Amino acid sequence: MVVQAEEGQGRLTGPGHAPRILVATAVPAERDAVASGLPASGVVDVVAVGVGPAAAAAGTARVLATAAAAGTPYELVVSAGIGGGFPPHAPLGSLVVADAVTAADLGAETPDGFVPVTALGFGRVTHEPPAALVRELAAASGAATGTVLTVSTVTGSAGSAAALRARHPRALAEAMEGFGVAEAAAALGIPVAEVRAVSNAVGPRDRAAWRIADALAALTEAFGKFTPVLESWNRHD
Repeated sequence: MVVQAEEGQGRLTGPGHAPRILVATAVPAERDAVASGLPASGVVDVVAVGVGPAAAAAGTARVLATAAAAGTPYELVVSAGIGGGFPPHAPLGSLVVADAVTAADLGAETPDGFVPVTALGFGRVTHEPPAALVRELAAASGAATGTVLTVSTVTGSAGSAAALRARHPRALAEAMEGFGVAEAAAALGIPVAEVRAVSNAVGPRDRAAWRIADALAALTEAFGKFTPVLESWNRHD
C-alpha cells in the first residue's frame, strides 16, 4: 500500500518480493500529486521531507535510517516534484527525468567566476541515476532526459539563467531538493533518481506565468506511467 506520510511517519509495502522504493518530495502538494498517480497497492512510499537541499537530505536520511534499522530497507530513492525548466528544451507542463543530479551552487566564488567544490579538491557535485532506469522512466512517460540542477536560491534573472546554462549546458531543469536527497541515499549505498514536472521557466520571476496546477497534474500522470517500471526495477539487473 502507498502511505502518504509527513516526515517519514508510516511505511507499508505490498506483498511479495518487490523493491521497496521511497519517493521524497518537498511539500505535501507534491506528495499528494505523486501518491494520486500510484495504484491503491504497491511498493512505493511517498513522503514530504522539506524544502531545500539541507532539509531534503536530513528528512530523507531519517526515513532511510529508520527503515534500515527496522530491517526493511529501501532499494531506490526518487526525488520528485515540480521545478523550473530551461526553455525551449523543457517547456511548461513537460516532464524531465534526470540523468545527472547536480548541485549548481556548491563551491566558491572567485575573481574568475564560480568554481565547483570538486575543483577545490574535495566533495562532489553530481550523482548519476542508473542509466537503464532513466531510459525506462523516460520511455514510459515521454519525458526528456538531462541534468537537473539543485539550487539553494531559485534563479530569478535572465543573467543568472544564462550563467547556469553556460556552466551546465545539458541542464533541463532546476529545483531545490534533488542533490540533498541523492546525498542521503548515497550515504547508505542506495541508488537515486529525480523527476521534475515543469511549472515555470528558469529566469525572470513572473508568478502570473507559473503553471503549478498543470505541473502537479503532470506529476500525477507521470507516476501512473512509472508504476510498472518502479515495481519491476531491480538494481542488480
